[in-house]
Amino acid sequence: MIRHLVLFKLNEGVERDDPRALAGAAAFSALGAQIEELRFWECGWNITERPIAHDFAINSAVEDGDALKRYLEHPAHQTAAAQWREFATWVIADYEF
Repeated sequence: MIRHLVLFKLNEGVERDDPRALAGAAAFSALGAQIEELRFWECGWNITERPIAHDFAINSAVEDGDALKRYLEHPAHQTAAAQWREFATWVIADYEF
């Protein structure tokens, strides 16, 4: 299994109630039911006020590298990620467990 973690940081001047951020969060929330390669899916907004914290997180799992590739290339994922490119940056970690 591969754990796929993503942490998003909203760009300066963008708040989580921005319509783009709300739409982006909704798009990612829906992926768990849309992409069969996902064995585990959760995402949500950060609940702390620490200055080093990121704003939104995805925690997911897939079977293997091929499944991760299919997930990343899936049209629903591509559409959701494209939305976030407009208002955020992110970091990713993928590891086997």
